[in-house]
Amino acid sequence: MRFYIKTFGCQMNENDSETMAGLLMKEGFTPASAPEEADVVIINTCAVRRKSEEKAYSELGQMLKIKRKRKLVVGVAGCVAEKEREKLLERGADFVLGTRAVPKITEAVKRALQGEKVALFEDHLNEYTHELPRIRSSKHHAWITIIFGCDRFCTYCIVPYTRGREKSRPMEDILEEVRELAKQGYREVTFLGQNVDAYGKDLKDGSSLAKLLEEASKIEGIERIWFLTSYPTDFSDELIEVIARNPKVAKSVHLPVQSGSNRILKLMNRSYTKEEYLALLERIRSKVPDVAISSDIIVGFPTETEEDFMETIDLVEKAQFERLNLAIYSPREGTVAWKHYKDDVPYEEKVRRMQFLMNLQKRINRKLNEHYKGKTVRVIVEAQAKNGLFYGRDIRNKIIAFEGEEWMIGRFADVKIEKITAGPLYGKVVWIEETPSPVSTDK
Repeated sequence: MRFYIKTFGCQMNENDSETMAGLLMKEGFTPASAPEEADVVIINTCAVRRKSEEKAYSELGQMLKIKRKRKLVVGVAGCVAEKEREKLLERGADFVLGTRAVPKITEAVKRALQGEKVALFEDHLNEYTHELPRIRSSKHHAWITIIFGCDRFCTYCIVPYTRGREKSRPMEDILEEVRELAKQGYREVTFLGQNVDAYGKDLKDGSSLAKLLEEASKIEGIERIWFLTSYPTDFSDELIEVIARNPKVAKSVHLPVQSGSNRILKLMNRSYTKEEYLALLERIRSKVPDVAISSDIIVGFPTETEEDFMETIDLVEKAQFERLNLAIYSPREGTVAWKHYKDDVPYEEKVRRMQFLMNLQKRINRKLNEHYKGKTVRVIVEAQAKNGLFYGRDIRNKIIAFEGEEWMIGRFADVKIEKITAGPLYGKVVWIEETPSPVSTDK
């Protein structure tokens, strides 16, 4: 039997798909390169934005068309599955799998193959350990989910309702996963969480993201450690110190702000002010001068005025982000904002505000990138892009493109920057690691 997984959404969804693929292959299923070749199709979904949910439903519609022509089992996992539950079975799906039931994917598939309509939503996160098989999309970089769910309940966000409350994995279990990855030749790991800075708080054993970063950095073979996504008031001074002094921890922080208006931040239930956020950036930069800080902003939140928007512009100009993810507000059913706030900013105005910020951020990116021109930076070669060039990221998460060859992937390279844009940088390889350092397996 062959399976195909289509993944939408964040890196946590990607990691869940890798886990589902590993579990299915362990049971004798084989991956298909396209849904047309598969006996089982799994759509791993995202519900954070309306567009993501619409894409998932569109994909489901396409799979159901295939199903009408031949025998095919179609399943839906992820946040839309958690949100819509049995409604998806009524639409034609054969099984639905909740966000905390990923370890039960083989049970869901086998029961569906027997003709049963299956809905699994129980919490099986205690089974989500380093022992679960995973089929990684990369041979040198691995996603590792360290904390599930979110306790923040921002008024616009569906995540606490689809991913549940915060639940951390034991630190030793995570470290064992990192050790196994190192033995397999992996050089980079990214620790994932909807609110990754909250890692360990629920364990009440002294675990924290800062301590986890320190311990993981001691594992031979691991060269770089990343983490996503941070919440401003959970970003501790201890964490700043670890980033500053540990050469393996990436000098890149993704710190969503969402708005520069204190009034809007309060309506969003974000537990900080604009001034507190900017003060945090100052603390980080005072300890880590070369840090790259990126962020998220939502435009057009209910009642957002031009004055509120000008506050956001002011924040962006002062923050000087290296990257800015922009989203137009869309009500998500079940959230506080959907229940109690009128979506009263015209769509055309939302688009105008987003376009203004996009242009502003491009100018900032261009200016910041000028500092790279003529410099030589070290990257880990990541992949080949559609334009034929290869690319990698430096320790600040800056994407740098260059001419290369397939054998370079996963190796360190020094690249001299020759061309600047508002996005990627372009350069020439001046040194390439001939043979990655061998990893001891004696531990």
